[in-house]
Amino acid sequence: MGLVYAEIELSNLLAPEMQPYRTQALADTGALHLCIPQHIALQLRLKQLEEREVIIADGSRRMVPYVGPVKVTYKNRNCFTGAMVLGDEVLLGAIPMEDMDLIVVPAQLKVTVNPQSPNIPSSVAK
Repeated sequence: MGLVYAEIELSNLLAPEMQPYRTQALADTGALHLCIPQHIALQLRLKQLEEREVIIADGSRRMVPYVGPVKVTYKNRNCFTGAMVLGDEVLLGAIPMEDMDLIVVPAQLKVTVNPQSPNIPSSVAK
């Protein structure tokens, strides 16, 4: 199986006059959060809200800036979240994907909206 990417749009909720940033994001169901490189955080003028400790792929821990608020758009779906600033590419984790009711189709190497709720995101809230 190969890597799965999704074309997403990121924008700063506190600066609606700014153009959104379009990018290819690695869809990673093994990661939880949205992670963005420093240059995107700077370009969107995202405010650092705090520092958070993260465990990266090699098992080591490090402190990283947590910025936001970020609006994530994929096709007809949106979510609002914060982002960890690390790495050299955008990583779309399980929390924003769940929030937008997206699914990963490994056989086709793609991300898509949940076919059981194609028009609006669905969620369990009980």
